[in-house]
Amino acid sequence: MLIPPEHPGKKIVINIILTLVLGAVLYYFMIPAINLKSIELYLYVVFVCLIYLLLTIISSKAFVKPEYLPYVKKRSKVPGIIILALAAVALVGWLTGVTLFRAKSYSKLISVQDGDFAADVAEIDFSSVPVLDSSSANKIAERTLGDLSDKVSQFVVSPYSTQINYKNTPVRVTALAYGDIFKWIKNTKEGLPAYIIVDMTTQEGQLVRLPEGMKYSPTEHFNKYLLRYLRFKYPTYLFDEPSFEIDESGAPYWIVPIVDKTIGLFGGTDVKGAIIVNAVTGECHMISTSSDGTTKLPTSSFASDPEWMWIDRIYSPSILTQQYNYYGKLNNGFINSVIGQEGVKVMSSGYNYLALNDDVYMYTGVTSISSDQSIIGFVLSDLRTKETKYYQVSGALEATAQTSAEGAVQQYSYSATFPLLLNISGEPTYFMALKDSSELVKMYAMVNVKQSTIVGTGYNLTECTENYAAELKRNGVNVDIDVDEMGAKDDPTATAPETEDISGKITEIRSVVTGGETYFYLKLDAGSTFYKVPVALAEKVVILNVGDSVTVSVSKESSGDIVEVSSLK
Repeated sequence: MLIPPEHPGKKIVINIILTLVLGAVLYYFMIPAINLKSIELYLYVVFVCLIYLLLTIISSKAFVKPEYLPYVKKRSKVPGIIILALAAVALVGWLTGVTLFRAKSYSKLISVQDGDFAADVAEIDFSSVPVLDSSSANKIAERTLGDLSDKVSQFVVSPYSTQINYKNTPVRVTALAYGDIFKWIKNTKEGLPAYIIVDMTTQEGQLVRLPEGMKYSPTEHFNKYLLRYLRFKYPTYLFDEPSFEIDESGAPYWIVPIVDKTIGLFGGTDVKGAIIVNAVTGECHMISTSSDGTTKLPTSSFASDPEWMWIDRIYSPSILTQQYNYYGKLNNGFINSVIGQEGVKVMSSGYNYLALNDDVYMYTGVTSISSDQSIIGFVLSDLRTKETKYYQVSGALEATAQTSAEGAVQQYSYSATFPLLLNISGEPTYFMALKDSSELVKMYAMVNVKQSTIVGTGYNLTECTENYAAELKRNGVNVDIDVDEMGAKDDPTATAPETEDISGKITEIRSVVTGGETYFYLKLDAGSTFYKVPVALAEKVVILNVGDSVTVSVSKESSGDIVEVSSLK
């Protein structure tokens, strides 16, 4: 028998009103897209239904009066039907997008062309080689923040940092964030007063103060929180992670990709456009990524328009990686990706950025699915247009190259950054900065992609390239490398490290042959350190004997049981 509580009609109205109020609050914080392709929308509706059910239980006091449970059960039918209907829609939408049935569609998300490395990748130019990775650039940004001396305690460096080409120079631009909620309350009216530019070639940071502060950002709160601000303007669109950029005049913008699920309801994530948000005024422009001049977006602006050519990043590395892996795995069908795996390949773990033709490209190696010990090629993907090229070349995996570079200077315990791909006289070459424990760049290394035992290191790009060229010739790779043509005079890293001379009598001599080169290790009576001297550096080392007096020059920052020598007298 159905026994309703007292005043059931009144309680139903109150419960509905409270559900609407709480649902509005929940929407404000969840901000799901009003789109059946948004998983967050399904979760939101389920939460709202659960809120109504909870209010019904509380208002009827069914938890203390079991006789009202049949009434609660009846009132739960509509929310229950809504939840089941959404679950059915989600299930069908998911099934129509699984790779088992749609392998061909997934493999066509990205178009991959074969490229010519020597033709597509310009030879190294010292003035444009980014020598920092994101963590090192972030350290410089944190130090540069000190230039905001009048408000330095109020702000911190935000995690929103993007590598772009700014005035033909690779730089990383970083937005600021409020130090904490109390500092946000104090400063939000004026906004974020500056941003930071880190030159990836000279390793110099610059604090750029703005005439008017940035009012909109992902680190703001309430209505000026970037994604909430956009959600109320564009309630049906799905957004990817925003990136921070500046135009050629230095004005700050947020680039927020508009994504679509192109396979089923939840599969085949792709970018169909972007919202360009002025970080100061909040003014928005919508652009389409379509390359044929047609678009379903309500805009007549395209990413290829001259007005927007300053934008360097619309496609995130995560989307490009996912799409290429679908292409590499499913190009010959789903069954082949599981059984046989003929021609199946995937991107290696990690990527870096390369500046080409005033665009920023994502670089990463490609490995066979059956072996991740070496690469079978590499991929360059334009972060603005998604143009992707594959270059077939067998060689060392990036992690192997990092190990080789670190091993060449093992006495310093430096760590290598993820490699950057360079063209050294037609030779694909991994370039890495070598960092100390404080994330400061101390040296540079080049490792041949095809032969990872060929390693050149140096305290600047010129020295590193010269040593690398010598190693190539020593290993029978004949290339014509002219550091002057590469811009040695403009080498931004050409600052010689501070050295010190250490003199003493030789108490012990050892030698070893590594990679075809002979090294002598000299121990002096001045201490217990062994000084590493390559024969190529000082040929007279081969005629030295115990008891001879010598003077070695070493970096002042060097330490450890083995120290590399820069000169021998």
